[in-house]
Amino acid sequence: MVQQPNRLISIWLLLATSATALAATDGRLEEIVVTAEFSPADPREVPSSVVVLDDALIQQAATQHFEELSLLVPNLTYSGEGNRAQYFQIRGIGELAQYEGAPNPSVGFIVDDVDFSGLGGIATLFDVHQIEVLRGPQGTRYGANALAGLVYVTTTPAPERFDLSGEVTFAQDGAKGLGVSVGGPLAGQVAGRLSWHHYQSDGFRSNPFLGRNDTHRRDETALRGKLSWQPNDTFDAQLTAFYVDLDDGYDAFAIDNGLTVYSDNPGRDAQRSLAAALRLTRRWERIQLLSISSMAQSNIAVSFDADWGNDDFWAPFQYDFISATRRSRDTLSQELRIASLPAGGLLGGRLDWVVGLYGLELTEVNDKQDAGIYVDPAFAQFPFVLDSRTERAYEATNLAAFVDVQYSLPEPWTLAAGLRVENRSADYRDNEGNLFSPDETMLGGQLTLTRELTAAANLYARLARGYKAGGFNLGVPADDPRALFDREYLVNYEVGLKISNARWSGDLVLFLAEREEQQVETTTQLDPNNPASFVFFTSNAGRGFNRGLEASARWRVAERWLLSGGLGLLKTKVEQFGNNGAIEGREQPHAPAYSYHLGISYEHPRGWFGRLDMIGRAAAFIDYFEPGFTPNDPLFCINQRLPGYRLVNARVGYGRPRWSAAVWVRNLFDEEFATRGFCFGNEPPAFPEALYLKQGDPRQVGITFKARF
Repeated sequence: MVQQPNRLISIWLLLATSATALAATDGRLEEIVVTAEFSPADPREVPSSVVVLDDALIQQAATQHFEELSLLVPNLTYSGEGNRAQYFQIRGIGELAQYEGAPNPSVGFIVDDVDFSGLGGIATLFDVHQIEVLRGPQGTRYGANALAGLVYVTTTPAPERFDLSGEVTFAQDGAKGLGVSVGGPLAGQVAGRLSWHHYQSDGFRSNPFLGRNDTHRRDETALRGKLSWQPNDTFDAQLTAFYVDLDDGYDAFAIDNGLTVYSDNPGRDAQRSLAAALRLTRRWERIQLLSISSMAQSNIAVSFDADWGNDDFWAPFQYDFISATRRSRDTLSQELRIASLPAGGLLGGRLDWVVGLYGLELTEVNDKQDAGIYVDPAFAQFPFVLDSRTERAYEATNLAAFVDVQYSLPEPWTLAAGLRVENRSADYRDNEGNLFSPDETMLGGQLTLTRELTAAANLYARLARGYKAGGFNLGVPADDPRALFDREYLVNYEVGLKISNARWSGDLVLFLAEREEQQVETTTQLDPNNPASFVFFTSNAGRGFNRGLEASARWRVAERWLLSGGLGLLKTKVEQFGNNGAIEGREQPHAPAYSYHLGISYEHPRGWFGRLDMIGRAAAFIDYFEPGFTPNDPLFCINQRLPGYRLVNARVGYGRPRWSAAVWVRNLFDEEFATRGFCFGNEPPAFPEALYLKQGDPRQVGITFKARF
């Protein structure tokens, strides 16, 4: 298994050498524009660490969901907590689970101006135009939900000319996909686009007890619509609406950590979201007014077989537990922004500025049910019976004001600064009589200094402060010292070099993030006889740090060949965590010491094309754990890691201007890798602590047909 990726490295280098030998003088890179900032910009001009996954890459990479595409971004990981990735980590910072509700994410996730932070499962990729990953705190632009960074997704805009296209996919694991999109001018200066896509697969699990192979199925539908109206050069409007229905199974874990599962009550990881956003822009000679309004309604269901077995599997013990959580989340947001145009700059046109206001209302209702029974034949007269239900309601209001300025110093220097003040107030109540009403004001921003070295190279230094609100642990009594936790601040120091021209581009970034009152989510099992008692508590460590390096490059070595790659190096540490000395001094979870991506793509004028990607991650700790109840090794769980891995994906095909056909394979060498791990006791009668892993998808081969009319 190890030798095969090594051989692939040799193949990759051979292809790169061949491509270099075939280099042509007219090969150029496709233009990329960063849109997640206050104004669109060339990536070289953005003084922060940004990775852009453009339309061409999304089409070439043979992926269905962002969790697969995210592997191409170094220092970006995800938690395989459910069927699809909901929670992402940037530079080792981000939530691993959030089933208890009270959304308070460290990594923002925005789709067409709608905030879906903590709900990343919505990110299916059909008709997605571009994905931008901003690494590092985005305190001025996005505030409390972007302590570690942001994932910004934009779908395909309404075209200026009529366009009708379709896509059909067939693959192993019973995978089928069908998508269609249509768009073009409608009336006057109005253009529209409508797309629909459905995907289903069995989920790579076999359940012999139930005689099924689809208990971990994927059944995903997305319907998107866009309207754009630009009656003149001074005004334009864009309306986006979409409906996403994810009805996935959740039957991922087995006692032996394999792909054969034995549950008698397989669960669900489902989400239905209806969302819309309206962006209005009005321009005058000197200034521009921008309004962004958004709303979203989501119904989420997560359930699972907590014992991962059945009566026959656990005999002679009677051991059967289930857990189910239903959530209803509504959000409503409004942003107003005034920005200077070139003629409206201050101080003789040298100072460009943006000022704005932002508001977000979030409401969530959370209903969690746990039930089960455990009977040891030796103590049949003392059965353990569980039947609990917790109903929770949570409301939060975020209000923010921000300003961002950019001042042109004497050439070749530019100075930029931003500041954001944000107030977050929340109310929580549950059926156990707990009431919380935290209210706090936070301050963040950044200061950057950029020097233009040449027409193709910029050097920048950035100081940024991000923040994340405090909160409360749901289901914990108000008088418990673990009930509340404080806000966290992160101060990021960053130096970067960005170079680009028509044929190649690259960047190198060094960063150091110091975390103050670092929020740490520890896990523990409250009752060894009850697997559903595996709970999460967030508390504050005094300090922590995350430091490392990020590098990426693209090189059009020939008109037909494109080489790309990225590298992330990361070192993390928890400091001054007096509540848990076993964690103090440890690395942070889901923070691999290295991550990388190497890619090569080829396109022939006669229609042949191909792409090869190699992805690697180092081992990483699975979670923060409180010392366990195993007498002989109370630190067993604390020392467990997700193994490192290397994956290879490939795609080859043939296309003409109006159609294409491609054969693709994910995980070419059928590498075993894990996306999530838990450590607790789940095997009667002794219930020893053990490491349980959720396996990633094995090799999958498929074919995709596309047509455009």
